[in-house]
Amino acid sequence: MRNLIIVMILALTGVTLSPVALAQERTFGRGVSPTQPDKELTPGPGWKTCPRCTNDKQFKAAKETYKVEGHSFDPRDLSGVWGNNGLELDVRNVPPFTPMGERLFEATRSEIPTTNSKDGMLICDPLGYPRWFAYNYGFQFVVLPDRVLQFFEFGHTWRDIWTDGRALPADPPQQRWMGYAVGHWEGDTFVVEGSGFDDRSWISEDRRNRVRGFPHTEEMRTTERYRRTSYGTLEAELTITDPKVFTKPWTTKGKVDLLPNAELWEYFCVPSESEEYNKRMIEAARRSKE
Repeated sequence: MRNLIIVMILALTGVTLSPVALAQERTFGRGVSPTQPDKELTPGPGWKTCPRCTNDKQFKAAKETYKVEGHSFDPRDLSGVWGNNGLELDVRNVPPFTPMGERLFEATRSEIPTTNSKDGMLICDPLGYPRWFAYNYGFQFVVLPDRVLQFFEFGHTWRDIWTDGRALPADPPQQRWMGYAVGHWEGDTFVVEGSGFDDRSWISEDRRNRVRGFPHTEEMRTTERYRRTSYGTLEAELTITDPKVFTKPWTTKGKVDLLPNAELWEYFCVPSESEEYNKRMIEAARRSKE
């Protein structure tokens, strides 16, 4: 959370800090020297020198050490730590809003430029799904007989993707930040369907200008498709459907890399730190506009 605060402070002052740079700072802050970013990685068990490799030299060394290129793989085994900074939603192809969607979208408009004072992230609300798809600092699939667990570094949380044959609830007993998820295989593609999402969450911050967030309603449905095309590459596709907000589905496609021999960090949002940030920075920004 301290690093999240740093990013937001810099955003308020007009300075941009890339997610990769932030990830490097987080790694170096936990014992990896920035003067030795290519420190040798030791195969086998033990605490990792590079739990989530966060710069090009570290990532290249890990891929070479663990022979990612040409490594044999089972396309139906999604195990591993994937990605580094999430797969941002394709804002070039945001569908047109319905009249209701336009009203909800405008209601998220921030009073402060460059950061959104209405973003639940600032008070440590869960990101919800599918926002965790785009903003996660890496995720890990763990395959079990009756479900696939998807762990996320940011928030240090997970969701259950049930593969035991159950259907999505037609009338969910309650909305959930992560929603309800079921998965099945279509050939070598793992298909995940989701519903029942808590509408307090955003689909994503609107990163085109950072003054709004993309809303959704209780009718939102998601379909994800994951296909492992090599040992080190995972193709991912997310389609969002919410007829109350968008006039057509919104699809994002991309690829994420395997981080070999990696472990996820513990990365919590801490309410006390968030409260202090809000008190000092947002109020200061408001005063500067007066």
